[in-house]
Amino acid sequence: MISTFFNPAPPCNVAVVSSSFLRFKFIPKFPATVPLSSLSTVSFRAKTTVNRSLCAPGDASVQTDFCLLKKREFVFSAALPFLLILHESVEGFKAEAAERLDKREVERIREEVRKVVTKGRAPGLLRLVFHDAGTFETNDTSGGMNGSIIHELDRPENKGLKKSILQEAKSTLDLIRPVSWADVIVVAGAEAVSICGGPSIAVDLGRLDSEKPDLEGKLPEESLDAVGLKQIFSRKGFSTRELVALSGAHTIGGKGFGSPVVFDNAYFKILLEKPWSSNGGMSSMIGLPSDRALADDDECLRWIKEYAKDQNVFFEDFQNAYIKLVNSGAKWRS
Repeated sequence: MISTFFNPAPPCNVAVVSSSFLRFKFIPKFPATVPLSSLSTVSFRAKTTVNRSLCAPGDASVQTDFCLLKKREFVFSAALPFLLILHESVEGFKAEAAERLDKREVERIREEVRKVVTKGRAPGLLRLVFHDAGTFETNDTSGGMNGSIIHELDRPENKGLKKSILQEAKSTLDLIRPVSWADVIVVAGAEAVSICGGPSIAVDLGRLDSEKPDLEGKLPEESLDAVGLKQIFSRKGFSTRELVALSGAHTIGGKGFGSPVVFDNAYFKILLEKPWSSNGGMSSMIGLPSDRALADDDECLRWIKEYAKDQNVFFEDFQNAYIKLVNSGAKWRS
C-alpha cells in the first residue's frame, strides 16, 4: 500500500513529501487468538523525505506546514496497523458467518430430504434431476436446472416422475425459509446416489425456480445412436467422457445393469459383455438403445473400459459431471 499525503502549500514555497511502502509481517484475524502483546510483531516503516531546496530559508509558514505534515504522517502511520486489523477482522467475520450460514442451510435441506429418500425411490429422484437439467442448451443458455420440471410432468418423456415425493420436505423447509424446487431436486438426486452406495456429492444451493416450463424436445431421446448422443451432449456443454460418466446413472433403476438399488460400476462391465447380442432371453431387454450404442463407439468405449476397470475413477468423474449438470442453466440468488 502506498500512502500519499497532499497538503496545499503557498504557491512560492512548496514542501514535497513522499512515503515508502508500509510493510506488515502478520495481521491477526479478530477475535484474536494470540495475546495482545504479540501485536508487536506487526512492523511498519515510513520514511519521509523533504525537498528543502524548495523552501525559503527561515520561512516560518513553510516550517509550520512541514511540522504539521510530519505530525499527520506519524498519526496515520501509527494508526494504520490497527485500522488494517479492524478491516480484516470485519471482512473475515462476514465471510465466515456467511459460509457457516450456507452450510447450515444445506445441511437442513439434506436432513429433510433424507427423510423421504429411499433406495426404492432413488432412481426416480435421480431421473428427476436429469430431466430438469437436461433441457439446457449452450447456444442460447436456455433451459437447465431451474425447477421447470414441476411444470412439465404431463409430458410423455416425463411419465412416472412425481413431485409429491419431495413435496413434504419442501413444505417443511418453506416454513423456515423458502427453498426452490431446483435446490430440493438437486439435493434429492445427490442423496439418491449416496444412499445407494455411490459418491457423496456436495452441491451449492441458491437456485431460483422458473415460473414456466422449458421448451419441449430438448432431452436426449432413448433411440439415439452414439453419434447423435455426442452431438446433443456437446450442445449442452458436455464432453464424451462426461456423457459416458453420466450414463452410468443407469446402473440403478432396474435396467438390467446389476442391482437396481446399488450405485456401482456394474453398468460399464455389462456394457462390455454385450449380453443383448445373445439369442433370446431377458438379456435382449437389458438397457436402452442409447446405452447399447455407447458400447459400439470407439471414443465412448475408451471410457467404458476405464470405468469398468476402476470404480473410483467413475465415482470421481460422475461426481464432477453431476455438479456441472446441476449448475447448467441455473439462475442464482444474489
